[in-house]
Amino acid sequence: MPEPTGTSGMPIHVLGRSGLRVSEFCLGAMTFGTDWGFGADEETSRAIYREFREAGGNFVDTANNYTNGASEEILGRLVAGERDSVVLSTKYTLCTDPDDPNSGGNHRKSLRRSIESSLRRLGTDYIDLLWVHAWDRFTPVDETLRALDDLVRSGKVLAIGVTNMPAWVVARSAAIAELRGWASFCALQVEYSLVSRTPERELLPMAQAHDLALCAWSPLARGLLARELSGEQEARLPSVVRRARDTAREVAGELGTTPARVAIAWVRSRGLLPSIGARTVEQLRDNIGALAVELDDDHLTRLDEATRIRLGYPHDFLDGLYERRTLPPPAAPRETTTPPVSARLRT
Repeated sequence: MPEPTGTSGMPIHVLGRSGLRVSEFCLGAMTFGTDWGFGADEETSRAIYREFREAGGNFVDTANNYTNGASEEILGRLVAGERDSVVLSTKYTLCTDPDDPNSGGNHRKSLRRSIESSLRRLGTDYIDLLWVHAWDRFTPVDETLRALDDLVRSGKVLAIGVTNMPAWVVARSAAIAELRGWASFCALQVEYSLVSRTPERELLPMAQAHDLALCAWSPLARGLLARELSGEQEARLPSVVRRARDTAREVAGELGTTPARVAIAWVRSRGLLPSIGARTVEQLRDNIGALAVELDDDHLTRLDEATRIRLGYPHDFLDGLYERRTLPPPAAPRETTTPPVSARLRT
């Protein structure tokens, strides 16, 4: 495996089969802009972005609907002076105009409208990575894939990824793209944290089988694993969230760090690239500090056991067959010429 790297202390990874080199942390820009009644103004967003870049980050992520388009506009101004040094990603699918049913969805009309608007707001003529933001049950996946392939061939988009989509749809999309010679997804973004672990059932194994880079959004469970809560708020939390918070705080106390850093370090230990968002420079600095957190086997075991989920059928059934030797044990993962998402490069 290639050795650890980092231009300014942050490891660099190959993003699936795209060949793109991205920083281990992705800066999520959903908080850029205050149009939703929360978030960071442009001056604060600029400070957050600069802090991320100085830490060695080069991977930034937004969406066409974040803060009603203000996120893309702000981010476009921030990257303008160093566009080619940044891996810029955005998304399309979700509705941007409640009065226009075609302003959302994964069909060609929605995609064309979205990409042209995103390019204009971002002030660029190409997007490094375009995510399909969610599954559209009403648009056949082959129509979406063909439209995305056209964008890649045109040069307006360099690579494509997918998020918020069932594993079987992603796997089917991969098969269609391979069969027809179209551009295929290189990365999968999932909600994943100590609190949200259901992707372990199907999405994570599927992504590994198809050589998709794995990215985690909301690694702090929408802030619940980071911020302080009142006693009343704590009491109303689901038991799994309380267990995660308690265990992260215990481990943080032993390591002399923060629960947020422990939670993000745990996501890193699972082989996913965390997407970190912040409303202040201090929050971002705390999140980036997870790079220095080393969880030993005991820490990892305690964190895992605090929120472990049952994989359910058919996994539990198959495990029973392996134990009774009705089936041979699973083969070791096949080797591939493409470095896994956790591979680190020397740059």
